[in-house]
Amino acid sequence: MQHYKKIMIADDDPGIVDAIEMLLEFEGYKVIPTFDGHTISDMENQLPDLLLLDIWMSGQDGRDVCKKLKQAESTCDIPIIMVSASHNIEESALAAGADDFLSKPFEMNDLLNKIKKLTQ
Repeated sequence: MQHYKKIMIADDDPGIVDAIEMLLEFEGYKVIPTFDGHTISDMENQLPDLLLLDIWMSGQDGRDVCKKLKQAESTCDIPIIMVSASHNIEESALAAGADDFLSKPFEMNDLLNKIKKLTQ
């Protein structure tokens, strides 16, 4: 059963977070939004089933966040989809340990398919 998987969205654009949050909740996911890369490292008590991570967040590079999460024992198994408006950094996102990549603007169906694939 697919329902009630927790997806954390980390993006400093509230409009994007709201849109994705509404879509995912409609699809039956529980969403934990954050606008700040620093709160991701404090998520120990409520680990998500998947992290949707923007590469450029205020004051923090999502690739650094991704590397840290993939190196920590408690978070290394969380699938991470990195998102960016820059099309040419997919390689560096994957090199940082991301499980998948989406460039903005993206189709919501593409996002849903990637989430389903990584949370099965």
